[in-house]
Amino acid sequence: MNRLPPARFFPPAESATEDGLVGVGGELSPEWLLDAYGHGIFPWPVGERDDPMFWWSLDPRAIIELDRLHVSRRLARTLRAGRFEVTCDRDFSGVIRGCANGPGREGGTWITPRMIRAYRRMFALGHAHSVEVWHEGRLAGGVYGLAMGGLFAGESMFHQVRDASKVALVRLVEHLGRRGYRLLDIQQLTPHTARLGAIEIPRHEYLARLADAVAAPVTFGDRLE
Repeated sequence: MNRLPPARFFPPAESATEDGLVGVGGELSPEWLLDAYGHGIFPWPVGERDDPMFWWSLDPRAIIELDRLHVSRRLARTLRAGRFEVTCDRDFSGVIRGCANGPGREGGTWITPRMIRAYRRMFALGHAHSVEVWHEGRLAGGVYGLAMGGLFAGESMFHQVRDASKVALVRLVEHLGRRGYRLLDIQQLTPHTARLGAIEIPRHEYLARLADAVAAPVTFGDRLE
């Protein structure tokens, strides 16, 4: 089993406070973000305040096992019906804006303009990816996150048409499994993600699995598989 090397910009994730806070300050540059995610840490503003930035490593940590996503009968019928077109990396900006501002956002006001700029830069560099769901030619929902080796850190999803975000998640999970990903991190468990099969694991287990995941020779690819 692999072990994570020391982080460049952060103390160990295990040093986090009881509520998961690792540190305050720093940058949302690609170097800081890659260092953070590669060591089990992620940025999350407190409310609408994003300067200084707050960095977290939660215990327990929420994940979705790639072979255990729960697809209800109704959602399975929706997937078979072919109502939606699903793409990847076609409209990253539209997805992250939908997650920040859309009526069916499943994130919140923590996706500030500064966060949007940072993740759009990560997308331009090939580190972040989106799955888009289209209905009648319009963006109906989607999900985005950051990829490192065999880790995909899901950040947020949204929908403007019923089930569009769930369709995006199902297709993302299928794609990650086929590409050989090891770990789908969703940070926090919510009632919504729990119904889809998400679970919580202790931070020490998450970090051990993360070390194996980021070392995996896996890439996201340029189309859904």
